[in-house]
Amino acid sequence: MLPYFTDAFGNPSSPYSLGQEARAAVEEARDRLAHLIDAQSEEIIFTSGGTEADNFAIKGIAYANQHKGNHIITTSIEHHAVLEPCKFMERQGLKVTYLSVDKYGLVDPEDVKRAITDKTILISVMHANNEVGTIEPIVEIGEIAKEKEIYFHSDAVQTVGHIPVKVDELGVDLLAMSAHKLYGPKGIGALYVRRGTRIAPFMHGGGQERGRRASTENVPAIVGFGKAAEMAEREIDGEVKRLVSLRDRFIQGLFERITQIHLNGHPSKRLPGNVNVSIEFVEGESILISLDLEGIVVSTGSACSSNALEPSHVLLALGLPGELPRCSLRFTLGRGTTEEDIARVLEVLPRIVTKLRSISPLFKK
Repeated sequence: MLPYFTDAFGNPSSPYSLGQEARAAVEEARDRLAHLIDAQSEEIIFTSGGTEADNFAIKGIAYANQHKGNHIITTSIEHHAVLEPCKFMERQGLKVTYLSVDKYGLVDPEDVKRAITDKTILISVMHANNEVGTIEPIVEIGEIAKEKEIYFHSDAVQTVGHIPVKVDELGVDLLAMSAHKLYGPKGIGALYVRRGTRIAPFMHGGGQERGRRASTENVPAIVGFGKAAEMAEREIDGEVKRLVSLRDRFIQGLFERITQIHLNGHPSKRLPGNVNVSIEFVEGESILISLDLEGIVVSTGSACSSNALEPSHVLLALGLPGELPRCSLRFTLGRGTTEEDIARVLEVLPRIVTKLRSISPLFKK
């Protein structure tokens, strides 16, 4: 007889539910992910990725707390996985406040406090921006949310596994994560939901994930996520120091070799592996293509929007003047990045910029 489990209501689940070995593997992965962010295992809900986790948090809180209010506070530089659900909820009759940021991409906690009304049910501010790398003042915002008894959600897809993330220290009630951002498999993510949080299920069907997220568990991906979390926790301290050193050396080298270049994002409150710059008089796409021919992979904005022709909404929110939003490049340093890689880019990129500027009618020597 096949082993079976009960659903959230104590009823026997399908005979095709996970066997004991698979169930044990899933729970071990859940434990590892919980340990990485200093949470309880039962507070981790596996999803199909960061986008679903963000949707789950925003829509789930909104639907479950309609009796308390209809107002959400977020920022103008969020990932589309947050902005689009917020726009959707606006079409359902909710009100959303999109806070502006300063020239570095930082949200002012005082702006958050001023935006709160007696109808505010959720504050959603990303932990770090995926394009410019700015790390937001989440701890301060978390304190405000706790004082006002408002749920606080953070998209931490860019930070979990890359910098220390402890949910109690941050003061978040919900935290979105994605496996492939910390070298795990694609197609698997998770949402941390603090115990006692009133949230409606986003997926309906069976009783998986203790009745909070229906759908057959993707066991291989979940196991991969757990292994990636374990490796990240073991290596995080040394990797942060290594990447910060490489990042700062890279930025210094760029500014020494290229004129009229601008660093986007905060100079120090930024992700260890993020370098986002705008180079005047050269379109980012042109540099990207030239670097690609040299075997160097970069992007001009969010990897999730790399086919978009419009300037980045993040760079526009930072108030970059003129054509600078179209002249941006995002370099991502990671586990495999070496000093030799940095040296090669510093050798190749200035030559490409000089060549492209030589044929630009706007560039004056």
